[in-house]
Amino acid sequence: GVAERDAKLDWALGQMNDGNTVSENITYLLGDNATSEAKAVSVGRGKQTQNFTSSIRQYGKQTDAYILQRGVMKGSATTIFNAIGKIEHGGSKSNSEQESRVLMLSENARGDANPILLIDEDDVTAGHAASVGRVDPLQMYYLMSRGLKQEEAERLVIHGFLAPVVSQIPIESVRKQLTQVIERKVN
Repeated sequence: GVAERDAKLDWALGQMNDGNTVSENITYLLGDNATSEAKAVSVGRGKQTQNFTSSIRQYGKQTDAYILQRGVMKGSATTIFNAIGKIEHGGSKSNSEQESRVLMLSENARGDANPILLIDEDDVTAGHAASVGRVDPLQMYYLMSRGLKQEEAERLVIHGFLAPVVSQIPIESVRKQLTQVIERKVN
């Protein structure tokens, strides 16, 4: 995607296929004051292998870029999240932020989160966060002590984990459809 002066380009990606996947989403902020948000969710299961890259390249002045990636891995599924923010020379007063998180639900699941910031300008702000981990046993214990079965508690944790992306989808019917697909994949 390309955004010129004062344009806004937002992505909401529900990457829910069942096969092995390589996906690359690239946005170019060419004009001053252009903005972009790239938000993606993924659920992997079985022996599925996934590699997702979101890249926002900022050329204009005072551009804003935000990448948010959330993934849940079950079985022996693996995923790699690459979040690449590049502020080109001349893109002064721009901001690039990234957040990539992977939740692994089994011992054999694997996730990698790679935040990459490439900055060719001095007067900018940029930051990133990345985490890969398992469900907190205390969180599960708390939910189960309230009468939930393990499967239901895990389902609530998954939906809560993916909510920062899913809740941002502006079209209600698409949001509901994505929630149904997530539900099918985690059960």
